[in-house]
Amino acid sequence: MPMPILVIVGPTGSGKTETAVLVAHAVGGEILTADSMQVYRGMDIGTAKPTLEERQGIPHHLIDLVAPDEHFSVTDYVERADRLIAEINARGAVPIVAGGTGFYISALLDRWEFPPQPANQEFRERMKGLAAELGVDALHAQLREIDPDAAASLHPNDVKRVIRALEVYHLTGRPLSTFRYKPDDAREDDRRYRPLLFGLTLPREVLYQHLAQRVSTQLDAGLLEEVRRLYESGYGPELSSMKGITYRQLLGYLRGEYDFATAVELMVRDNCRYVKRQFTWFNADPRIHWLDLPAVGGPAGAAQQIVSAWRIFKDEG
Repeated sequence: MPMPILVIVGPTGSGKTETAVLVAHAVGGEILTADSMQVYRGMDIGTAKPTLEERQGIPHHLIDLVAPDEHFSVTDYVERADRLIAEINARGAVPIVAGGTGFYISALLDRWEFPPQPANQEFRERMKGLAAELGVDALHAQLREIDPDAAASLHPNDVKRVIRALEVYHLTGRPLSTFRYKPDDAREDDRRYRPLLFGLTLPREVLYQHLAQRVSTQLDAGLLEEVRRLYESGYGPELSSMKGITYRQLLGYLRGEYDFATAVELMVRDNCRYVKRQFTWFNADPRIHWLDLPAVGGPAGAAQQIVSAWRIFKDEG
């Protein structure tokens, strides 16, 4: 029988951390973070990694796994998450997957089929050359033509993953997006998990205000110093980790590409754009039960509704 697990998703800044911790206290849970940036060690402020105080004694997994220059893929995430979920369940605790990286969450829940891994270095170098010559938008446009679904989930600046998606099509003749199961197509016996999914949301204008305030708070907490330390340690803009929001923009400032005020404007703008992409991804999954935080009484109210639903769901089978 598929194992019941609890999943809390939502865009950046929607209150997932606080809500998940409250739920974990109520149900005896442990949290598996689903965030493609929080896997990197030393990247704390810019990734909004929960502090020990914010974790409130609840075990948090899948954080601080690799150095910023180490490779970490969605396959690595699923393998580690599978192992941890089994261990948490064996302890009698509730596995709670919480985060905003929809790619990781979908791959975990829907048992995506992944394309062949061997790399074609000649093709990759040719694509890097095109990106340098024509710009990253031209490369992303090429992906949109052959695989609009994959293109919608990837930022044009994520050159490494855009090239990988193009490479998969080059090697197999199939778009990358066709290698995954669709939730409505997957057979029940293909599933390892039976998830109960909740999504947290806020009115868009309120969420954007929160994001602008969070950028200010992160800067006050030493974000610029964090990025400078990483850059001076040899972690440059070519790394996937340093292409993340806040890191990419502040690196541009440190490298003299624009002034500090422009970097801050870009951080706020790109956070808002990322939220739009997150909504697009999560809205495509009909299994998600959405909770509007102001309407339900904030994280505490959302946690109460999630706990009540979970207690019914876990026994249904």
